[in-house]
This record gives sequence, structure tokens and C-alpha cells, in this order.
Amino acid sequence: MKNCPCGSNVDYKDCCGAIISGARPAETAEQLMRARYAAYAGAETDFIFESTHPDHRQGYDHAGTREWAEKSDWLGLEITSTSLGGPDDTLGEVEFIARFREKGVLRVHHELAHFLRDNGRWYFTEGTMVKPRPKSVDKIGRNDPCPCGSGLKYKKCCGK
Repeated sequence: MKNCPCGSNVDYKDCCGAIISGARPAETAEQLMRARYAAYAGAETDFIFESTHPDHRQGYDHAGTREWAEKSDWLGLEITSTSLGGPDDTLGEVEFIARFREKGVLRVHHELAHFLRDNGRWYFTEGTMVKPRPKSVDKIGRNDPCPCGSGLKYKKCCGK
């Protein structure tokens, strides 16, 4: 048994593998989001393209997407919230955090993904990056990490 990369703790072939292969459709926007993450983890870029709504495919780079997916080490998916996107909805939103390592650097991709059900099938339409929320602190030292989440010291970022 190979656990699905989406984090469901279900066997891949019974989880996202069935959606990616076309054996069954995604019933919800979240299921499609999980399958898209698993497709990135497995470099199944044809599925990434096909699960993107046709009106939003312009500029898709098949070769570049495959190369990036293959060279990244996929570390996990966290679904932070969903809005609509159920079996009877036509629109849905899924906020997620994807963690991966690219060229040895740990990356965190935090996005609010938008989905549309068209002719009974869920599609990804677009995503917007979710900016880190500033951490609440009483006093920020010049050499402390900047609370804006940039990764820089406060004195080199917002403390200028």
C-alpha cells in the first residue's frame, strides 16, 4: 500500500490516483485540490492541465511544469479551509498550504484556489496567494525576524 501524497492516509490508487487516472471524477472542489497536489507530487502534468478550466489554460507550460514537479520534493498538503465546493455547488474555494523542497530550499505555497463545476465536472480556475499574517508581538527587536513574514530581520524590512 502506498499512501496518497494528499495526506488522506488512504491508498493512492483508492484516493487521488482514481481521480487522476479518470476512473472516477472529483466529487468536490477539495477532492480536486488534493488530486492536483498528488499530480504535482507524481509529475502527472497532463492531469494538471486537464483539470484546469479551458478558459484558464492560456500560457500553461507543459515542459516547465513537468520539470519543476519532477525536481521538487513534495513534503505535504494542508487544507486550511473550504467554502462551498460540495457535490451540489457550482463554485468552490479551497485554501491550502503546500510544502515542498526545491533545489534544497524548503518552500511554502499558501494559496486560495478557486474552482468551477462545469457540465458536472470540477475544474481549477485560478488561485491567489495568501500573504502571511503578521505575528502579534509586544516589542520587536531590530534583529528579530520581521513580523510581516518576509524572513528578513526587522531592521532590514519593515523597521527601516
